[in-house]
Amino acid sequence: MNTQPPEMTHDQVSPLQPGAVVQVRSRRYLVEAVEPATNTSWEQTLVDLSCLDDDAQGERLSVLWEREVDATVLQASLWNTVASRGFDPPDKFAAYLNAIRWNLVTSTNPKLFQAPHRAGIQVMTYQLEPLRKALLLPRVNLFIADDVGLGKTIEAGLILRELIMRQKVKRIVIACPASVITQWQTEMEVRFGLTFVILDREYVIRCRRERGYGVNPWKTHARFIVSHSLLRDEDYGEPLRDWLQENKPGSMLVLDEAHHAAPATSSRYAVDSQFTRAMRDLTGLFEHRLFLSATPHNGHSNSFSALLEMLDPQRFFRGEKVTNPKLLDEVMVRRLKDELRELVPNLGLPKRVPKQHDISGLPEDAPELKLMRQLSQYSPILAKHSKNFSLEDSLSIGVDRMQRNFEPMRRQVETWRAQQLTTTAAKLTIYRAFIEGDLDTPKHLARKVHELYFTPQHQEFEFRTMWSLSNAFTSAFKELDPIPQFRATARLGSFLETMSSTC
Repeated sequence: MNTQPPEMTHDQVSPLQPGAVVQVRSRRYLVEAVEPATNTSWEQTLVDLSCLDDDAQGERLSVLWEREVDATVLQASLWNTVASRGFDPPDKFAAYLNAIRWNLVTSTNPKLFQAPHRAGIQVMTYQLEPLRKALLLPRVNLFIADDVGLGKTIEAGLILRELIMRQKVKRIVIACPASVITQWQTEMEVRFGLTFVILDREYVIRCRRERGYGVNPWKTHARFIVSHSLLRDEDYGEPLRDWLQENKPGSMLVLDEAHHAAPATSSRYAVDSQFTRAMRDLTGLFEHRLFLSATPHNGHSNSFSALLEMLDPQRFFRGEKVTNPKLLDEVMVRRLKDELRELVPNLGLPKRVPKQHDISGLPEDAPELKLMRQLSQYSPILAKHSKNFSLEDSLSIGVDRMQRNFEPMRRQVETWRAQQLTTTAAKLTIYRAFIEGDLDTPKHLARKVHELYFTPQHQEFEFRTMWSLSNAFTSAFKELDPIPQFRATARLGSFLETMSSTC
């Protein structure tokens, strides 16, 4: 049996020249030197390589080309084509040289911007203010607290693009809620030409499969987007801290919805949540920090000062109330829509005008009227025990969270619409809910749910699906008082999800 490697032909060897880009051992390398075999019957080609990937950039490697399993030439050397068409005319070369000089001047002058001219957006004048403040800071520790709809994402993208062009930032981590991860990735790529990798469980599994189980996924790229929930997990937080301790210069954190990192408040003291502790350990390892939030202050000075300490520990200290507006103005940009409409009349910001709609003819036992009466009784009691609590703010926060979680809810509804139920499975679900008490609701509603499901009043719910059964439950719950009704509805989703996995 002949164990000698096959002799390489001229077509196989010719692309393997210094300057070529190749793939070896699941990584991209630049060919620096090639020492061909003198005796092809038993020798191999020795190739000196330099890694091009972010996690091992510049690392040297020498391989025997024929012995590598996945050795592939990705791009052949094109050095022989340099200056093959001659030289540019003097006026064209002078224009090119002046452009380079202009870029150099812009990179050193904080009052000259490049990012607005290299972004696929129509920049509003007020959106340049965060960029101006960021460039005046030796380290970017900036809090963008503009009102909802003023373009905080665009303002953050302008800062990132400008700092990358000035070579102040090399590694970026964007931490945001899971519901807007894809939106951040799309905005950065389409509007600013910045490619970000979404670091999630699937990405970690792929990295381990391609580069070994011990690989640090944070070292495989320079720009990441990660959800808040994963940063609370030490399986992701610890490798990130290891990566930052080696590469702190040029690193930047963009924390979207930064108010989630503020500690919760109980009486006079700010109590750290798990996410607060995770961000407190991480923020100090980044050289630059950019916080985004439309609601930076929750009404408690201790919580607000703790959040500002994560942003800039040199200016702010936890427990010390921020009383100097000039100190806060150096690191925060805060504009409201009403203020901008007065300053820039033709800005085109839509104005919402609430209108009162009177509803008459409701019965006295209508759930809407019951809820209003109970809230009216609850508000004086609440004011007695908490002077700073705002019921309206709490309700608005709840509505905001519902809107942010709407996409997962929509996917769950679509799943329930497609899930067919047998008669036995539907009866078992009703039995578990009321007779065995899994929902902790009155048992007499079981007959109502059974009737609404098997003899529906609307054609849409005639199909025997989990969605139709869910509607039967919520329709039956309307017989309850408002508070028990809300409690039962809140428990229904998880109960039906558990039953759908067993049916």
